Amino acid sequence: MPTVIEPKLISGNANKPLGEAIARRMSLYRGMSVGLVEARVERFNDAEIFVEVYENVRGEDMFIIQPTSNPANDNLMELLIMADALRRSSASRITAVIPYFGYARQDRRTKARTPITAKLVANMMVEAGIERILTLDLHAAQIQGFFDIPVDNLYASPIFALDILKQFKGNMDDIMVVSPDVGGVARARELAKRINAPLSIVDKRREKPGEVAEMTVIGDVKGKKCFIVDDMCDTAGTLCKAAEVLMEHGATEVHAYISHGVMSGPAVERVSNSVMKSLVLTDSIQPTDHVAGAPNIRILPTAPMFAQSILNIWNGTSVSSLFETETLGPIYEGIL
Repeated sequence: MPTVIEPKLISGNANKPLGEAIARRMSLYRGMSVGLVEARVERFNDAEIFVEVYENVRGEDMFIIQPTSNPANDNLMELLIMADALRRSSASRITAVIPYFGYARQDRRTKARTPITAKLVANMMVEAGIERILTLDLHAAQIQGFFDIPVDNLYASPIFALDILKQFKGNMDDIMVVSPDVGGVARARELAKRINAPLSIVDKRREKPGEVAEMTVIGDVKGKKCFIVDDMCDTAGTLCKAAEVLMEHGATEVHAYISHGVMSGPAVERVSNSVMKSLVLTDSIQPTDHVAGAPNIRILPTAPMFAQSILNIWNGTSVSSLFETETLGPIYEGIL
């Protein structure tokens, strides 16, 4: 029986356009047609999920493209059921490509009698037959340790750096990178190093989840173009408040670069009416028409990076090489 011959992609319903974009980029890189494996992912009348794969996958290296974004439970179950279908169809290896890893915010016990749901989800994925994870900007890096299988965590900061260097070419002297909280300093520092910019922090105190009581700016942002960097934007309340505080402290412009645009509830209205000049998101979560149509929101593609990462995994070559601008730059040439 032949071993792994070609990488094969299959996509759930969570972000089909991203799956198709990854397939197109892989076709371009390989000089041959790479399409999504034909499958039926449907629901019974009681909302149970049913999956049927129409192509032979025996002995193949399978990549399931499925972010576990809203509705998180439905998309997670789709991923698990697709993995089970492929495992029972004798796929050689199953890699879950999860551009947005849901339940990542529940990565530790913050109070008594609370779950660590990120670990529970990791256990479920392994039991379903998934043998490798490829994801983007985990909310907490330690989640990689929740898995007993290889986890490749890609970063959006190299893409953000390429975009900033292009959008603000010749006008980089007064730029300041801002972390919206102390926990995100490492992420902001990484981007600041890439674009050779100073770093500031907005220290926030919460009275309860979803509400910010007080914000303090650490660092001098007067006369600076500020770039807020974070891994996700949910309701955009904290983000818009941070932008206001920065403007109050003398910033000339505020832009935000966010890896995952959850954008729930009043997020789009808040961003549209905020002092932010632009909000830049990746397409790790499929943007709604409302998000895509907002005048000050831009979407950056992740398909070129994911396509190359999948090929590197299939070839057994380095994925971390894509963290370098010298490697990622040519992949995004003509796109950003």
